[in-house]
Amino acid sequence: MTARIIDGNALSARVRDEIAQRAAALTARGVQPCLAVILVGGDAASAVYVRNKVAGCEKAGIRSLRFDYPANATQEEVMAKLADLNADPAVHGILVQLPLPKHLDETQVLETIDVTKDVDGFHAENVGRLSQGLEAFIPCTPHGVMKMLESAEVPVQGAEAVIIGRSNIVGKPMAMLLTNAGATVTVCHSKTRDLASHTRRADILVAAIGKPRFVTADMVKPGATVIDVGINRLQDGPDAGKLCGDVDFEAVKAVAAAITPVPGGVGPMTITMLLENTVISAARVARAARK
Repeated sequence: MTARIIDGNALSARVRDEIAQRAAALTARGVQPCLAVILVGGDAASAVYVRNKVAGCEKAGIRSLRFDYPANATQEEVMAKLADLNADPAVHGILVQLPLPKHLDETQVLETIDVTKDVDGFHAENVGRLSQGLEAFIPCTPHGVMKMLESAEVPVQGAEAVIIGRSNIVGKPMAMLLTNAGATVTVCHSKTRDLASHTRRADILVAAIGKPRFVTADMVKPGATVIDVGINRLQDGPDAGKLCGDVDFEAVKAVAAAITPVPGGVGPMTITMLLENTVISAARVARAARK
């Protein structure tokens, strides 16, 4: 068996074309979707993510605003900017790039973002609505995973789904989305005993732990769908410097029925769903203006 590759680049391109059309239609009605991004500190990876998000906005016809602060920026400075952006009717989405420097209160920052502009889906109100199966902004990475499962026609209802990782950004919202879609969900983490006994039950296995090639072929049920959320840069050996996921791709693709690659899998869909959330927010504003 050789697994079918779920191509995130191809799906992302199709979805972004649709997003660009929706953004153009809104702009023609006088509401150009706008995303504001705040970056605090000089973390190289964060800077790359922000640059990619801004570039994605430009290509989709979404206006982007970027605000860079030094690593020693105060809580008051960041909060003041958020207050300005919350009050600006021309801004439809606000994103604070994580992680923040340790002296800043991340929870307070995220809770300050207007829930109607929380296009990352991290505000407690959006998290609560998601847990209840209500309309909410969905965190972008798990939202992208659900789009990939849908596009690949992977049966979710009634499936046994196992998630490795319990972060607020991926693991927990992923569990809620799969539960809402009718899967039976197990969330595993660093304290899980006999991890492989859980992963080998999974019809859908989602790896989101940040450990390169952690999931091996013997941990995967034959015929499973394997979603690799991890992105790691190898530090040594013959592949030093290369990117890889949390899954041993070459070995696991011989066991799984479908698998996402790294790069080119979940990653492109994360930014795509951020753009979609921004357009959704702008569309709400446009509808309210017509009433």
